[in-house]
Amino acid sequence: MIYVKIYRVQGEVLLAACDEELLGKTFREGKLKLEVRERFYKGELMDEDALESLLEEATIANLTGERCVSKAIELGYVDPERVLRIEGIPHAQMAKLMW
Repeated sequence: MIYVKIYRVQGEVLLAACDEELLGKTFREGKLKLEVRERFYKGELMDEDALESLLEEATIANLTGERCVSKAIELGYVDPERVLRIEGIPHAQMAKLMW
């Protein structure tokens, strides 16, 4: 299961999603720090298959965890070469360019 929270601001749809077990944790590696804050990520708990329709609507996405990032890669929204790993935890961001 994953936590999903959607923010709608000035025409943008930001999707924040993380694997359930990562919520509230902080990961560090060298100078990098990844905080999986409840305030930002904790929304509705759902199956990762729900990401398909949510990513389709999102203009920006912030994804943390194996299930979230793997699903976004599978759906073609994230390039696996661009995934950042901190303490082995994958993190990816997506932005759609609108013309």
